[in-house]
Amino acid sequence: QLRLVESGGGLVQPGGSLRLSCVGEVLILDDYNIGWFRQAPGEEREGVAFISSDDSESYADSVKGRFTISRDRDKNTVYLQMNSLQPEDAGVYYCAADMLDCGLEAAYGYWGQGTQVTGSS
Repeated sequence: QLRLVESGGGLVQPGGSLRLSCVGEVLILDDYNIGWFRQAPGEEREGVAFISSDDSESYADSVKGRFTISRDRDKNTVYLQMNSLQPEDAGVYYCAADMLDCGLEAAYGYWGQGTQVTGSS
């Protein structure tokens, strides 16, 4: 069964860092454009980072300079390194994959189940 599996979420203090991972199972991520999205309670899902199949990147303005998306092709994994985390970064983070270039729009065909990032004061 084709699927994406996220991991790496957790509790983080303001200014802290986390690295999220997205592993493809059966899905070969090299062939896909990958997006990272987040959804806070009561909010719509928003795109935060995108990496194309040829490794061009784009970011939401709210995370530019703090988040970095990258691939490890040998591990069939896409990462989201998150630094200088703030309370507004909390939410469930999802990775998504599609052969089409969806950018930061939530139009992807494949979605993971999400990993929770929780802010602590």
